[in-house]
Amino acid sequence: MTEPAPYRADLADGPDTQAFWLRTSDGVRIRVGHAAGTQLKGTVFILPGRSEYIEKYGYPAQDFVQAGFDTLTIDWRSQGLADRLSPNPMVGHVNRFLDFQKDWSAMRSFAQQQRLPKPWFMVAHSMGGCIGLRALVQGADMRAVVFTGPMWGIRMAAYLRPVAWALPRVMGLLGQGHRLAPGTSIESYLTAAPFDGNMLTSDPEMFAYMRRHVEAEPLFGLGGPSYTWLQTALAECDALSTKPSPAMPALCFVGSNEQIVDTTRIRERMTHWRGGKLLMVDGAEHEVLMEAANIRRQITGSAISLFSSVS
Repeated sequence: MTEPAPYRADLADGPDTQAFWLRTSDGVRIRVGHAAGTQLKGTVFILPGRSEYIEKYGYPAQDFVQAGFDTLTIDWRSQGLADRLSPNPMVGHVNRFLDFQKDWSAMRSFAQQQRLPKPWFMVAHSMGGCIGLRALVQGADMRAVVFTGPMWGIRMAAYLRPVAWALPRVMGLLGQGHRLAPGTSIESYLTAAPFDGNMLTSDPEMFAYMRRHVEAEPLFGLGGPSYTWLQTALAECDALSTKPSPAMPALCFVGSNEQIVDTTRIRERMTHWRGGKLLMVDGAEHEVLMEAANIRRQITGSAISLFSSVS
């Protein structure tokens, strides 16, 4: 299924974008948004993080389109306007973390069917960095990749790790894996948390931009993950840690104040990624592409330079 889908251009502040519904191989309806460049320099696949959606990447998409690239962004299952898989739509639930690869396959098939210009590139944030790395390890035909705060491990205190593994397994056996994981909130972080001390961005304007989205469009809001999401995400991070990095140019940006993902796992991988480079963003929080304009443009500018050099 490829049918027109709604798109909140009034919230995105991005390039002219057309959104479409796609149906995955297991019948889940997801959404993609395509913005066309003017120079046919290639296509940038933007893979958002957990709880994110197409419109949130309006500013980065605008930078890529102005540089001549098409962009294709996705609403993963259980977030944005895609189908929610829990009885409570505010719980970020998946049956298996690897099911996100079905969303990726639908996204890539759409790009193939629409003959989006090649070469193809990837920009992957947080959870999208985990999904994207799996796709690359399995042979996705990308020419180069840029990661921002990739979720190759989840940051938590050492004493919590045994509980984070054991409790979700028990809840799954009891048929309760779809329920909200402990220590998380059913509310959207952006509406529940104040700007001061938030873990997403150091820029008050971008925090207000993101909050405005979830206030204007409730379906953009999402609370914490389910037990099963947590269990299978941890398992996927561990599984990926044993896989070699693909042979392609890669940049990885991480905020110096990162508090959400495991930076040790990031350093370990990027240290051994042939053709890869890790860049710390001074003063930034987890969402480096949602920082002040000068920081965002440094990152998208580096990505554009990388993509242009290998086109």
